[in-house]
Amino acid sequence: MKRTLLLVTMCLASAAFAQEPSGDAVERFNALPEAKKQELREKLKAFKAMPPEERERIKGNWERFKALPPEERERVRDNFKSFSKLSPQERADLRERMKEVRHLDPEQRKEMRQRLRAWIRENPERREQLRENLQRWRSMSNEQKQQLRERLKERRRP
Repeated sequence: MKRTLLLVTMCLASAAFAQEPSGDAVERFNALPEAKKQELREKLKAFKAMPPEERERIKGNWERFKALPPEERERVRDNFKSFSKLSPQERADLRERMKEVRHLDPEQRKEMRQRLRAWIRENPERREQLRENLQRWRSMSNEQKQQLRERLKERRRP
């Protein structure tokens, strides 16, 4: 099932995870336009049709999200909005890259995240350049990527 559906379901239908929805959640739901209510009903139906282990995984993710500090939750929402703006091909490419990252051992992943975060903190003006470079990388053929890797290796040699 698409992650977008899961995230939207989690964010918009959070009351469905509780045994009894809070009065606030009911009021918010009742204030929605009918089309939005129907969309949420369909997403809830899809959620309930998932295997129990998948639902439990999503609930766990939702609980972790709710436990985040407000600024982290906002960062996650911003990332989700950015992801939603990507084309289907860009999303697929990003998912593929994330699979590659998940196959790294935990220490390699941790080191990679730390270096990337530090670089972004130190170079906020380069963030857009990084995005453009990533876009260019994604558009390259495998042969072009390999040629670039080789050129970079040559530059690193003393």
